[in-house]
Amino acid sequence: MDENTKNQSEDFNYQLHWNNAYQKNPLTSLGWYEEKSIQSFNLIEECNLPKDALLFNAGAGATTLINDLLKHGYTNIVVNDISSVALTELNKNITIPKNAEVNFIIDDLTNPTELLNLKNVDLWNDRAVLHFFTTENQQKSYFNLVKSAVKKGGFVILSEFNLEGAKKCSGLPVFNYNVAMLQERLGDEFKLLKTFNYTYFQPSGNPREFVYTLFQRKE
Repeated sequence: MDENTKNQSEDFNYQLHWNNAYQKNPLTSLGWYEEKSIQSFNLIEECNLPKDALLFNAGAGATTLINDLLKHGYTNIVVNDISSVALTELNKNITIPKNAEVNFIIDDLTNPTELLNLKNVDLWNDRAVLHFFTTENQQKSYFNLVKSAVKKGGFVILSEFNLEGAKKCSGLPVFNYNVAMLQERLGDEFKLLKTFNYTYFQPSGNPREFVYTLFQRKE
């Protein structure tokens, strides 16, 4: 990445960009929309967490995953996005049981304020967020936040564009990953439990190549 692209990326108004994306397009036509987040949900289930475990969803937008988690009995969910429009849309589309709690946090994963208070996370789930952070500073801030929030024994799911995947999404450049790169960023205190490549098809029919990973923080 050249210096001009780097500077543009760090100065870019991501909040405005993502608010516009949700305001100007039907949810079901967005390039990252999934009617069912089957791969993410299955990885969460494989962790065998208690239903009151703290599940943090990073950059979740208006994902249908939250409703599925609630329907399957999870009761302690935190949802983050930089876009207030996305979280308002999500809030309209979910049904929260009386025994469950969903907290919404509008914050920047690469320049966090409220998220700095996030602790003792049992599971951190990120689908298609990390790969938008293209500079070293953004990536460092993101992984520092992961390490400060996830408890020992906790899990991390990172699902990003793989090395064969698209180089841009939603008009923005992306940073592609493989398993080794994600492991290096997390460090030795996180153990890889499972990984697989997955081809996601956008509502438009275009394929997007992902790498899905499940890590656990060592005790």
